[in-house]
Amino acid sequence: MKSVFLSLLFTSLFISVNAQLSAPDKIETTMGPLTIQPVQHASLILSVHGITVYADPSGAENFKGQTAPDIILITDIHGDHFDIKTMEAVKKAGTLLVVPQVVADKLPASDKDHVIVLKNGDETSQSGISIRAIPMYNLPESPTAMHTKGRGNGYVLGIGGKLIYLSGDTQGIPEMRSLKNIDVAFICMNLPYTMDVKEAADAVLAFKPHIVYPYHYRGKDGLSDVNAFKSLVEAGDKNIDVRLRNWYPAN
Repeated sequence: MKSVFLSLLFTSLFISVNAQLSAPDKIETTMGPLTIQPVQHASLILSVHGITVYADPSGAENFKGQTAPDIILITDIHGDHFDIKTMEAVKKAGTLLVVPQVVADKLPASDKDHVIVLKNGDETSQSGISIRAIPMYNLPESPTAMHTKGRGNGYVLGIGGKLIYLSGDTQGIPEMRSLKNIDVAFICMNLPYTMDVKEAADAVLAFKPHIVYPYHYRGKDGLSDVNAFKSLVEAGDKNIDVRLRNWYPAN
């Protein structure tokens, strides 16, 4: 019952309209330019060398006019990450779904031939992109936490010599803090579901990505103060490029 309630809560919080997305960013890789398109909340698009990856697509209207995904990454079962109606609307024949087991268990039979299930620590390589699943969970660990260790996946993608980290729903866990050589990180910060701005900044300063995007920053009481996050990170390490983008274009 709690899982159903949370799913409905998240879905109601993040219903979106077709709004103007932030301009995409580009970074150079050995596969060519990597385009980073912020979409909404936990949703984003990565495109490189004709390969398009969607992460946690939610709200089909947000993806109108976008190239259909070759790969969809899903981090967890809550409605702001696993939106099956949107996933079915945006994918094409042959779209590969990379998911944790808890998501695979909820997929329709028609998707079973295009699923790769990863547990924490597993890795796969698809279309020249490596995908490693890492933990994402709440602290302190508890069987009644909204995000329990081992259920969902954060992801580290290897794309053309660059490492891209997607935090999913997590706190500043040891597995995040010990990451090495991350070029681009997407870091959540929304209470009471993940972590606050100070905890997020402290974790980022521990693993020192070259570029960090605060995303997934709408919580129970509204939007987190991403400007404060930027100030904390820059005060701790001026070499980290904190990029603020609008992940809530409907607001």
